[in-house]
Amino acid sequence: MRLVLAMTAVLLSAPAIAGAQEEEDYPKLGPDALIFTADTSYLRNAPAPDFWAFSAFVKPQFTTSACSIASVTAAINGIMGQPEWASETIMTQEDLLELTANAEWAALSAEGGDGVTFQQLADFTAEAMAAVGLDGSVTSFQPTMADATNKGQIVEMLSLNELTADDAIMVYFNQGVVTGDWDGPHVALIGAYDATTDRVLILEVDQEWYLPYWTSVDVLLDAMVKPTPDEHGPLEGETGGFVMISAAS
Repeated sequence: MRLVLAMTAVLLSAPAIAGAQEEEDYPKLGPDALIFTADTSYLRNAPAPDFWAFSAFVKPQFTTSACSIASVTAAINGIMGQPEWASETIMTQEDLLELTANAEWAALSAEGGDGVTFQQLADFTAEAMAAVGLDGSVTSFQPTMADATNKGQIVEMLSLNELTADDAIMVYFNQGVVTGDWDGPHVALIGAYDATTDRVLILEVDQEWYLPYWTSVDVLLDAMVKPTPDEHGPLEGETGGFVMISAAS
């Protein structure tokens, strides 16, 4: 009887079986996103400098509102590389917030925070670069519609970014347009651009839910220009784009 009771207690306290499908569930990624492990040909055959420089530094956002600080931290760490000396630690999201001493960014990134606007992402990125002593520039591009002209500008930035790991692009976009799930604004880091297939690799900081995934430039552009719904309060109507860090040579 004691054994039966013990086994019953263990079963009741055990977590749900990994991979178990809930009622009315649906695929993790919709038709417009492809997990990066399903197609590794570009990463194996092309130099892909950004993927190799940044992927190791992309860590889970430390709160559900911290995608901006997580992405900026990964971008700066990737450009600066592993610290030279054994006594140096790798900069965390909390470290960067402390270095910038920006109370507004910290509040927006705290659990339950509102998250940042596109302009704030650009402004806070510049502050972060100055705080860590990284010389360079911040360029932002916010398309107003999904047309050929804006796509051309996006492809130009992606192509330039793919040449070297001395720069990094963060994308502000409606995550659900790409993944088929949550309808709201998000920030992530671009990991690669495959010009042959016209696909972009998103290095997700939302790692409670996603691994890196590929999506087309057209879908990503649609995700940038979709206005944020009113349920997101002060971010209502916000649209996205690219924020690019270019380190000084």
